Amino acid sequence: MSSDWDPLAFHPPSHSEELKVSFPQEHVMLMTLNRPRHLNAMTPQLTASIATILNWFDDEPSLWVVIVTGEGRAFCAGADLKAWLHNQSSGTANEQESVASSVHGFASISRRHTSCKPMIAAVNGSAYGGGVEMILNCDMVIASEDAVFALPEVKRGVLASQGVIPRLGRVAGHQLASEMLLLGNTITAIQARDRFRFVNLVVEKSAVVPTALDIARQITMNSPDSVQSSKEGLVLSQKHHFEQAVQTHSMSLVSKRLYHGANIREGLAAFSERRKPRWSNPAKL
Repeated sequence: MSSDWDPLAFHPPSHSEELKVSFPQEHVMLMTLNRPRHLNAMTPQLTASIATILNWFDDEPSLWVVIVTGEGRAFCAGADLKAWLHNQSSGTANEQESVASSVHGFASISRRHTSCKPMIAAVNGSAYGGGVEMILNCDMVIASEDAVFALPEVKRGVLASQGVIPRLGRVAGHQLASEMLLLGNTITAIQARDRFRFVNLVVEKSAVVPTALDIARQITMNSPDSVQSSKEGLVLSQKHHFEQAVQTHSMSLVSKRLYHGANIREGLAAFSERRKPRWSNPAKL
């Protein structure tokens, strides 16, 4: 860790106690969903806090990677179904309008596509419904060996509508995505890694966050400009056909920052001089 790194120098905006925010190592932010008694089921307050913190994170040049995990034995149990029933019973539910107008999706993560900074899911336990929606929009997923995953919406008469259907179809293929979505059954972490292909690593429960931190450390050893432009290229590949994705990526502001920034010269110079590169924070776009 750099001698210049001072976690106390960060002053994130005010947020609910339902979310814990820390800076465990250089260039890394850790967000912990903090409703363990409720299996970290999402609330409007928690969603608003995540949105506030992630928007702030995106504007902090010295923060390059974010990790999201859960407190206690669950990652996230998804939506609060009792609150949903209340809204349905009282006639205040407006699901279609809510989904259509939700810029960043469930928990302000499942459809977030405006950030080029990597997000790692450290899945410490069970993930249901919206919890899986969040995970499918993370760039890398580290799961506990006892973690389980399910999209049980069909068993409750509701719908997994916040982005997971197209993402799972793309990652797992139509038939396996249908297995999760139409049966609503639980799968293991090993199945999520080997069959459905949305988990990178399965580790012991105690190693979930340390492994995610190690992955984050490896990412931050690379040029942040290159990492963020690479992520942008992946995101664009999900929106456009091949050639359009390449053309759009090559002319983007993130690519311009890379080609005209200090880190490209530093990386090439370090290679020529046979030394480790000394990366600087990317310029604000």
